[in-house]
Amino acid sequence: MRPGTPPVRHFTPHIRFPPHMDSHIATSRTGTLAQVVLDRPQALNALSLGMVRDLYRALTAWRADPAVQAVAIRSSSPRAFCAGGDLRFFHEACRAGLHGGAEALEDFFTEEYRLDHLIHHYPKPWLVLMDGIVMGGGMGMAQGGASCVRVVTERARMAMPEVNIGLFPDVGGGRFLSRLPDHVGLYLALSGEALSAADAVRIGLADFLLPSARMPALLDALQQAGDGDVRACIAEAAVSVADADWIEEEGLSANRSAIAQHFAQDSVAAIADSLRRDDSPFARRTLAAMMQRSPLMLCVTFRQLKRARELSLADCLRMERSMIRHCFDHDEVLEGIRAAIIDKDRQPRWQPAHLDAVTETMVERFFEPAWPAHLHPLRDLA
Repeated sequence: MRPGTPPVRHFTPHIRFPPHMDSHIATSRTGTLAQVVLDRPQALNALSLGMVRDLYRALTAWRADPAVQAVAIRSSSPRAFCAGGDLRFFHEACRAGLHGGAEALEDFFTEEYRLDHLIHHYPKPWLVLMDGIVMGGGMGMAQGGASCVRVVTERARMAMPEVNIGLFPDVGGGRFLSRLPDHVGLYLALSGEALSAADAVRIGLADFLLPSARMPALLDALQQAGDGDVRACIAEAAVSVADADWIEEEGLSANRSAIAQHFAQDSVAAIADSLRRDDSPFARRTLAAMMQRSPLMLCVTFRQLKRARELSLADCLRMERSMIRHCFDHDEVLEGIRAAIIDKDRQPRWQPAHLDAVTETMVERFFEPAWPAHLHPLRDLA
């Protein structure tokens, strides 16, 4: 082992996890509108491999169907649009053995990233109707390209909190977070804090704010709309953020200048030092949140966003796919999921435990190629 290299978990060979058999996806078409309903409410619509595969299959079929002019995706529950991936599955598969046989874990991330790439380049309007929690994989499906129309209700809470469990903001998170103004993306990535619906619109992670009571009427209108009318239907139903004083704010807007100041630093340690010198409630709260995260993954995430800023989506997803492989070779993610989901003691034992013990070698290991270029599982993404 090279000096400064984090310990690598040794896996048990020849164990295979089957794909999830119940996909929890409902699809339909009314008029020119196709719909996807995420229906796994007991798990906050956490994505399984089966769900990813059914989504990809449906979107591919509708892309070629001239009768479908737009596709909408929503949840069957107001609690969550999608809370990300299935963390219990990740933990079980990782403990059993990634390289030795848990092919479903490898397949999940490869196919999820392919789905995000398909969504980003989808040729028809992709309408994302977000109510409740939107995290991780849910954000990946919501941050599409030019055809994506993102609608949030007053109950929406958007976040990329992967550092909480020893991971990094994947599903293209490096790309869409690094492009947010005033270092807000880096703040969201390192703190794991959630955005209110109004703030999501203000910073460009959502397009329209819709009172949840208007959602049924909007769906009816969308089903009757012709080609090109979907954005107009949404705009007519939506409300101005400036008039949304009925939404409980989370405080991002009030702290934009502080975020721009503290998160403009050139390292995680410098950000932490800047926050320590500020005695405001925001700075104290943000520093306390960061100090609960994995020091190693804070530094990895910082570098990820710096690199992703100059990458295409395809190259960003390829980088993140290699990073994910390295993460599941390392103990941090297992420990993070254990503390948050399995034992629920909220006391992760991070290695290393402090920022000043994180070395350049530890961080750079996550950016080494996990495969030769011609064997990368996402090598064909355009």
